[in-house]
Amino acid sequence: MNDIQQYRAAADTIKEAILQSQYRAAKLITGEQLSLYFGIGCYISSFSRKEAWGTGAINRISEHLRKELPGLRGFSGQNIRNMRTFAEFWLPFLICSPTASKLTTHSIISIDKLTPQNWSPSASKIDREEFLGISFSHHMEILHKTRNVDEVIFYIRQTFRHKWDKYELRDRLRANLYQTQGAAANNFLQTLPPPQAIKAVGMFKDEYLLDYINLEEIDVDKADDVDERVVEQAIVRNIKKFIMTCGRDFAFIGNQYHLEVYGEELFPDLLFFNRELNCMVVVELKKGAFKPGYISQLQTYMRVLDDKMRKPHESPTVGILLCKSANKAFVEYVIRDYNSPMGVATYKTAADMDARLRNSLPDMEEMRKLLESSED
Repeated sequence: MNDIQQYRAAADTIKEAILQSQYRAAKLITGEQLSLYFGIGCYISSFSRKEAWGTGAINRISEHLRKELPGLRGFSGQNIRNMRTFAEFWLPFLICSPTASKLTTHSIISIDKLTPQNWSPSASKIDREEFLGISFSHHMEILHKTRNVDEVIFYIRQTFRHKWDKYELRDRLRANLYQTQGAAANNFLQTLPPPQAIKAVGMFKDEYLLDYINLEEIDVDKADDVDERVVEQAIVRNIKKFIMTCGRDFAFIGNQYHLEVYGEELFPDLLFFNRELNCMVVVELKKGAFKPGYISQLQTYMRVLDDKMRKPHESPTVGILLCKSANKAFVEYVIRDYNSPMGVATYKTAADMDARLRNSLPDMEEMRKLLESSED
């Protein structure tokens, strides 16, 4: 190893240590903030809900805090109400519920209630590292748009694992990811080593919302007129959104990727590399319902990719078939005897979304005008 390589390796090692330290520090800060906000929320709830304070008390408290602590951020009247919402939602899962009758206005606010020993047995599904590993703003996005604790825990876990920012989380909430969750029909457990199989099962969903494929935008009048190439081109134009739909660890290699074997040319629709699985992922698109013959086509692509392109240190290629519709039980029956790791999922476009959700999306013409005006 020459000097430049040594310096680069040393820099990479130091960089990794810095990033790990920053991540641990951020987690500690987030945990402290959540504990503080929870304690304040409990305190505010105990007095404001029992009419011990008059109307407008929270706003007056917020104003007084800003005067006492100039530059203080995060303590607007609305955010203090959010702290109350946060505390009231999670308090039933703790064994430290305060007795309001014992409190006075000058009671000390406890900020240690989120410690492990305070979680009750009913909170066994809550992973404390995940809970404390996302920000208060993430928590509030989730609480404002979910209906039950299982849904809340689902979004906390996904946010933590995929490191979604607030806006990515909003997209998942808007797409109602919890209701459409589920693994794609697959044979991963039979064809991949256990650690990689578990990762693959959790990575590929059974349905993808491709809401950026808008029939009006691509001059197609009817949903039946949307063929594979139209969907493929829309995905390529919005490749960043598609990758974010799948997960952060995907890198786009190309579309209609040229392969050749024994003089025969093949062109799989979309080709990615996944860092987490350390393998290529080939995605084949079909406009209609699942057909068993599609699996043979997909497996051919996978075999050629493994023979011609896969590097020695990489894992076998994973294949994903995206269809407009599929009978999951039938798909699992068809693919269970194939020895290549593959899954079958469905997709929805903007035309398939219910009217309420579709109407909540921004108007594309208005977006164009806004962008054009911002360039002037």
